[in-house]
Amino acid sequence: MDPRETTTHEEYSFACLRCGHGWERSYGIRHHTDRDGRPFVTYHDPADGGRVPSPLTHPACPNCDSHVVRIMRAGRVYEAERALPWR
Repeated sequence: MDPRETTTHEEYSFACLRCGHGWERSYGIRHHTDRDGRPFVTYHDPADGGRVPSPLTHPACPNCDSHVVRIMRAGRVYEAERALPWR
């Protein structure tokens, strides 16, 4: 990795509007600069560092593979699960 590049970490909550499945996921986000000086980012799995697609462009539900997914700030799924009386 280029020493001028920086890595940040972000987390998102997701809810599938088809099957109702909710999940949370964290990403390593590497900030780069191309040859013309324009910034761009790549998303990476924090477990193995492998590059993954941006969760903001075309997320897919891991339960039913639907792409009708709502993206929310981190912690929303966890908060909803804690509020359920049977949990």
